[in-house]
Amino acid sequence: MNDTMVTLVGNVATAVEHRETAAGVSVARFRMAASSRRWDKARECWTDGETSFYTVRSWRALADNVAASVAVGEPVVVQGRLRLREGERPPEKGGQRWFAAEVDALAIGHDLARGTSAFRRVLKASKATEGAQRALDAVPLEKEVESVTTVVMAAPVKTPELVPAKRTKPSGNSPNKASVP
Repeated sequence: MNDTMVTLVGNVATAVEHRETAAGVSVARFRMAASSRRWDKARECWTDGETSFYTVRSWRALADNVAASVAVGEPVVVQGRLRLREGERPPEKGGQRWFAAEVDALAIGHDLARGTSAFRRVLKASKATEGAQRALDAVPLEKEVESVTTVVMAAPVKTPELVPAKRTKPSGNSPNKASVP
């Protein structure tokens, strides 16, 4: 199947809605705004062009991670399949046709050209932990359970401290350029 793959760069416009389907699959949804930037020769500066809004959907582990990581106003990069939907409003609401652009996301991340981010790997539950939980769930509540203890051991994760890079004096032809050692 030939899907239209897109990469969008913009800002999160709405809070992430995170839920589970009837089948138990996680899904997250948010709206994002993407504006083009153009060089205005007359004013000699960058100006914003039209803003487009997209509904971004993600599924399963990506949905869980998006819900834990993304907030309104943050700059993001979204890569996924473009879906265009259309419909018509009922006559009592004006009867107008509408169009919507949606993206089924394959990858979502913060735009590091506009800020920093700290990555945290999500540890999946081990098979032993899942088995113990299923065994616990299978026991009827009225039956007395002696003791079920699950111990999950993981190595401590060290997160590096972020230290701003030192900037040197501008070099080259542009007075605004600065190099980072």
